[in-house]
Amino acid sequence: MKVIRKQNNSEMCFICGVKNEFGLKAPFYEMEDQSVVSIFNYSDVHQSYPGRTHGGIISAMLDEIIGRAIWVYDPNCWGVTITLNIKYRKPVPYDCKLKAVGKITKNTSRLFQGNGYIYDMDGTLLAEGEATYMKLSLDSIASSDSHDACNVFVSDNVTEIN
Repeated sequence: MKVIRKQNNSEMCFICGVKNEFGLKAPFYEMEDQSVVSIFNYSDVHQSYPGRTHGGIISAMLDEIIGRAIWVYDPNCWGVTITLNIKYRKPVPYDCKLKAVGKITKNTSRLFQGNGYIYDMDGTLLAEGEATYMKLSLDSIASSDSHDACNVFVSDNVTEIN
């Protein structure tokens, strides 16, 4: 599937922050089918039981991938999570590549909803979520001195993701 655009990363976000030493530093790509995709991996600092990623860390990625999916339709839209429901289908490993996919299912003037999925690279569904977000301006979510830290562009040359 073709990549349409790479989304920006921030500095310290746990999921996308390029300077967060314990974070995922995950890249996010807008795809031709209006989904958002990330190829990423958890590490041993994200474990619960040995060999398994902690459920809270899994839910954080699902929250991020669904929340970012609104940018396919409105790159200036920001939101805060109202509800997040997760289904853990199989143990999610760390220290291997994984694929997250997010897509918007409903978009109104005040709210948006979407679904998110985490797969292994063989296509096995490991976890899924659905969430609802309230649309808010960035000024009402973050302090004014942190706006630049929310918008760090990290370039790469990815053109397709399978």
